[in-house]
Amino acid sequence: MDMNAVSVPIERDKLYINGEWTAPSSSQRIDVYNAGTGKVMGRVPAGEARDIEAAVSAARAAFESWSRTPVAERAAYLAKIATSLQARAQEIATIVAQEVGMPVKLAVRIQAGAPILTFSNYAKIVDGVKFEERVGNSLVLREPVGVVGAITPWNYPLFIIAAKVAPALLAGCTVVLKPSEVAPFSAFVLAEVIHEAGLPPGVFNVVTGFGSVAGEALVTHRQVDAISFTGSIATGKRISELASQTIKRVTLELGGKSASIILEDADIATAVKGTLQSCCLNSGQTCLAQTRMLVPESKYEEASALAVAVARAYVLGDPLSEATTLGPVASAAQLERVRTYIRKGMESGAKLLVGGPEAPEGVTSGYFVKPTVFGRVNPKSAIAQEEIFGPVLSIISYKDEEEAVRIANDVTYGLSGAVWSKDDEHAKKIARRMRTGQIEINGGAFNFSAPFGGFKQSGHGREGGVYGLEEYLEYKSLQLKA
Repeated sequence: MDMNAVSVPIERDKLYINGEWTAPSSSQRIDVYNAGTGKVMGRVPAGEARDIEAAVSAARAAFESWSRTPVAERAAYLAKIATSLQARAQEIATIVAQEVGMPVKLAVRIQAGAPILTFSNYAKIVDGVKFEERVGNSLVLREPVGVVGAITPWNYPLFIIAAKVAPALLAGCTVVLKPSEVAPFSAFVLAEVIHEAGLPPGVFNVVTGFGSVAGEALVTHRQVDAISFTGSIATGKRISELASQTIKRVTLELGGKSASIILEDADIATAVKGTLQSCCLNSGQTCLAQTRMLVPESKYEEASALAVAVARAYVLGDPLSEATTLGPVASAAQLERVRTYIRKGMESGAKLLVGGPEAPEGVTSGYFVKPTVFGRVNPKSAIAQEEIFGPVLSIISYKDEEEAVRIANDVTYGLSGAVWSKDDEHAKKIARRMRTGQIEINGGAFNFSAPFGGFKQSGHGREGGVYGLEEYLEYKSLQLKA
């Protein structure tokens, strides 16, 4: 798909089940909207319980053979998938830019590049994994957990799919994927790539649909051995309740409210810019976004002025334009959610430094939110405690490092964070006290091979590298006679 083809509606009328494009059991379709225009950009099937049943049956039938396929052969499939995704990177980026709102020049690197790297990394990781080892008189084996139900969100649609599907396939599991109905089209691209790669029928299946219908049917199915879900706390709780009835393994990543602690000795200009970039990446629709900036009281005025300058420098516009540095949020519902939180912030007594709930000047269509910065935020207020999922930053001052750590930890989430200091050891000392799954030290880059996941209500389980692979493996001990 070239950049000029995006105006043609994307019509997907079949599901990918048992190695074939299959007509859904219902004629109902789901409209998918272009975040930049607010208009329908295409449609996908609204899969139902009967479609999930067919997909799970196919995955169960394929499991025995796939689980016994040599792991090197499974890895070779992943390498082939990565290569084919690379050939379609611009197409993927263009689709996701429209669905989600990320500027296309970033989407090429992140929305297309991250899933390519994920499949490629898992293709290479196999040599470092022990699938069996001798422990005393036992032979300890690591075997696939079985049929995996993957339920994924809309903010990084193909990357989060890849973070679940690649390790599951490498482990020897078969997969039924239920992608978000808000941004489903890249899942169909992946299904086409997997089909062309020649994976056996039933190893990978895609059923689009609503979470309350297709998602719940997948979670409650007795032939599904594990569920991997990324999304909201409310849905994570619901999945945990439903999955408990069949004692499934459940991996959850449920968002964050990450703190960026700027210490007294930090390079404040670099720290503020890095925090704003994290906060506004993908229009704030990032679970590890640093949305709370904690600064020493002595640095508050300087940090606030810098934050306003960085926010004002963003160029809002069409996500398909190379000039755009901040696109829209993904949906009308998300737009209203973010604006509601901005209003809550204003009502709470926080100081609105830049931005606000009104539409950006000159914008008449699409789901655009002005990058918004609040100062003098009460750390107990809604905008400092709850995940907004928009380009909204709360600046909170602290009197000493003890208070900074206490404020950083005093939320229900624990997914990510940052510490800034001219002394790396000082920063690491503070980071060790933060109850969160990953922490950037002075802007350290995201590592695809490191474990990613949360503390507290950010969920449980990990993705990335060998840590993500472990979520799809079971231990078995063979007790040997001496």
